[in-house]
Amino acid sequence: MSIKIAIDKSDQIDKVLRRFKKMCEKEGLIKEIKKKQYYEKPCQKKRREYLKRQRRHQKLMSMMKTGIPKKKKNTTNNKMSNV
Repeated sequence: MSIKIAIDKSDQIDKVLRRFKKMCEKEGLIKEIKKKQYYEKPCQKKRREYLKRQRRHQKLMSMMKTGIPKKKKNTTNNKMSNV
């Protein structure tokens, strides 16, 4: 994960920092750093992932019961379709 930003002499530092911050968020770097800030035991990690799966499953089941369709991926913006 390397993030590179092209800087011109006319660029203001606050705009460059804002672009850098947005790129870090887009890459998921901030989330990863926060997650790895403290040591997490393997059993705690497994439990957290298990609970995350359970919540996702319950959400899907409730959506199926209420009849709300799940979101579909937008394929019109695919770069390959324009070729």
